[in-house]
Amino acid sequence: MKQLLEQLTNIHHIGEEASNALQAAVTQVVLPKNEMLITEGRVCRHLYFVEAGSLRGYYNLEGKEVTHWFGFENDFVTSFHSFITGQPTVENIQLMEGAVLWGISKEALSALMDEHRELERLVRIAYEKYYIRLEERFVNAHFKTAAERYEQLLNDAPHILEKAPLGYIASYLGISQETLSRVRSRF
Repeated sequence: MKQLLEQLTNIHHIGEEASNALQAAVTQVVLPKNEMLITEGRVCRHLYFVEAGSLRGYYNLEGKEVTHWFGFENDFVTSFHSFITGQPTVENIQLMEGAVLWGISKEALSALMDEHRELERLVRIAYEKYYIRLEERFVNAHFKTAAERYEQLLNDAPHILEKAPLGYIASYLGISQETLSRVRSRF
């Protein structure tokens, strides 16, 4: 819980009253490696903070798993479209290693934001950061070569290369494992 509060304070200051209300609203979730946090077709009703462990978000496309994001310690994870709209998700979220998460329901988060202005601001800032990462992924996928995408991953998020299997990394970069091997040999 301490780690969650520190991370939130790094985003935006929250007062003691809001902090206490938030602590009362979150629940610790401990899951083993390979467990599914959410599966396609279900509504994602919780936002999670990763205290320890790693996850990936992926789609099933024509019989293949397409990894589109990774989540690690101090990240917030959810199926955002489903969480915000209440519609069934088209993605899956799987643990790549055992994890300790802190979860809050959409209803509890909405009530907290109505009651505590600083929490509403904090969530808005977190959503803005998520949007920026999403736009960067879009630009990278459409306008950069495989080598450029790998180099950016190497520079910006080397922890992904340490924690995720190569098949997931290749999928994340939108390339085959063979292409990933060729690109990696150049670095």
